[in-house]
Amino acid sequence: MRSYARLALLALLLFAAGGAHATDQGRFENVPDNIRSWFKSVKSPKGVPCCDISDGHRTDYDMRDGSYWVPIEGQWTQVPDGAVLLDAGNPVGEAIVWYVHHRGSIVISCFVPGDGA
Repeated sequence: MRSYARLALLALLLFAAGGAHATDQGRFENVPDNIRSWFKSVKSPKGVPCCDISDGHRTDYDMRDGSYWVPIEGQWTQVPDGAVLLDAGNPVGEAIVWYVHHRGSIVISCFVPGDGA
């Protein structure tokens, strides 16, 4: 029984290590520290973290009738007013949108306009 538990623990550790490596893929290893820390610090107007550098997407945007619109996966989507951050700063200079897929819909959690806003 004891060797079964050790084998299960070893398999779990190998799986976890492989999963962490596969997620990173080295795409963000050359990101400057100030940019990395900004992405980690941005919070929605409700105080919920927008997430991290890999969750934010650089984007174009447009203003229509007083609302921000962003292209997501080829379709222009209205940014909810409650997701717009005008006081978060933006060291990247380009607009950033954080979104997820949820039950067949795209949910925008945060949006920071680019320098032109």
